[in-house]
Amino acid sequence: MQANSVADTPDMMVEIDDVQLTYPGGTLAVEHLDMRVQRGQFIAVVGPSGCGKSSLMKLASGLVLPSHGGIKVAGQKVRGPVKIVGMAFQNPTLLPWRTTLDNLLLPLEIVQPYRGRFRAEKRQFEADVRALLATVGLDGFAERFPWQLSGGMQQRASLCRALIHQPQLLMLDEPFGALDAFTREELWDVLQDIWMQRGFTTVLVTHDLREAVYLADRVLVMSARPGRIIADHVVDLPRPRNLDTSFLPHFTDLVHELRDLIRAERAGA
Repeated sequence: MQANSVADTPDMMVEIDDVQLTYPGGTLAVEHLDMRVQRGQFIAVVGPSGCGKSSLMKLASGLVLPSHGGIKVAGQKVRGPVKIVGMAFQNPTLLPWRTTLDNLLLPLEIVQPYRGRFRAEKRQFEADVRALLATVGLDGFAERFPWQLSGGMQQRASLCRALIHQPQLLMLDEPFGALDAFTREELWDVLQDIWMQRGFTTVLVTHDLREAVYLADRVLVMSARPGRIIADHVVDLPRPRNLDTSFLPHFTDLVHELRDLIRAERAGA
């Protein structure tokens, strides 16, 4: 089902208005990009390869600034990297010389206000890390190094690292794309559980349409490059969702609608 645009409200977490991004060399990545994400929503972004999904993530997190247009996060204009954002990527990027515990402590060592309290409250921070690891099934693995963990375990740890400083906005760029199907589906449930418990706003970029429908409140479809939002689908499936949900006719219909839109964009590119 296609939804109307979300109206401006004080509860808006991400506001992207008529944004254009041109990279050095002249590549126009996105144009006339508009997006609204309410606080606490889980948004998935899909589209054909090269459509600017990753550029959208960089823009919303302040890693790159738009060539034209405006971006606000939590009501503040984005002028650089946004401190209230946590990020996780397809590759876990855990530091191999640090244990899982120390990898997760890293954001608390460098992000204010935690950095100023790190030495005085390190024991509490370590306890917080161990508790978070336990919620994703990694109880007892805090002292292991990344090379001692499976790919799925590394991705769980990477997700925890993105969440340890309690970000208001979680940005996920293909976080499960490199995993096998069974591990990926397990992590869908892990992410859904944490999101339902903590209520942070989430923006997920994915090529997996089943993943998008399984996890999101809304699925945004981007056009071929230069990317813009061409459809906004509400996922009106009850939570918590499980694998049985993915076999419901309505779930399958939503996936097919998204696939048809993306196929048409690819054909017209």
